[in-house]
Amino acid sequence: MHQKIGFIGAGNMSKAMIAGMLSSNEYDPNLIKVSNRSFSKLEEVREKYRVRVSTSNRKVAEFADIIILAVKPKHISTAIKEIKDIIEEKDILIISIAAGITIKFLEEQFDQPVKIIRTMPNTPAIVEEAMTAISHNSHISEDELNLVQAIFHSFGRTEIIPEDLMDVVTAISGSSPAIVYMFIEALADGAVLKGLPRDVAYRMVSQALLGSAKLVRDSKIHPGKLKDNVTSAGGTAIEALYSLEKNGFRGIVMEAVEKCTEKSETISREYENKDS
Repeated sequence: MHQKIGFIGAGNMSKAMIAGMLSSNEYDPNLIKVSNRSFSKLEEVREKYRVRVSTSNRKVAEFADIIILAVKPKHISTAIKEIKDIIEEKDILIISIAAGITIKFLEEQFDQPVKIIRTMPNTPAIVEEAMTAISHNSHISEDELNLVQAIFHSFGRTEIIPEDLMDVVTAISGSSPAIVYMFIEALADGAVLKGLPRDVAYRMVSQALLGSAKLVRDSKIHPGKLKDNVTSAGGTAIEALYSLEKNGFRGIVMEAVEKCTEKSETISREYENKDS
């Protein structure tokens, strides 16, 4: 890809995306530039990924054909103010990865017709297994949408979704790795309780989850059917499932998704109210 890509923000998600893009061997680090207020964080990014860096958001905007807004929601208005006049002069495509920040809010901040893509990637980008949801405004052409998908396909998979579903996607994709990591830790803790060394437990549990997830994704067999295939009458798996069901496992997970979705919706409302 020959387009120049600018990251405004050098947090964990930016680093995960850069790592995935470079691992795919489809991107030249010289065509990637990252800005951040912390010089030490920029030095870390430059040394690890060999990309260009700057403490100036404007320098990144002047450099880029595509800008990825990767700052925290509370900083996004400030970042846009710093670059909006440059956007007026250049045909730059804007990609946001900020949770809860709507396309409408971004359009109002730029106060001009701007090509905007709203996305929700996740940190497995580091190992090229990200899941990214994508929504866009009316200024995006099919070719530009394909271009954006190619960026995110370089480190995972994508789904084009209506924007009104982005809050729930934040829960089941953007934030869910935290839940999965906690589940891995809990399974490993159970194994350690019964005498298995912790390093062995983490390796075995993570591989079991990886294989199970790939089987659901690639076989397209209903997860309930796959569960039944493992669960023999009077066996060990049904004993584990019985314990989980008694303690409300499904309800707890569903409530976690609900709460995460509601938090994303709250963030959206807060920023829309600030702008009104």
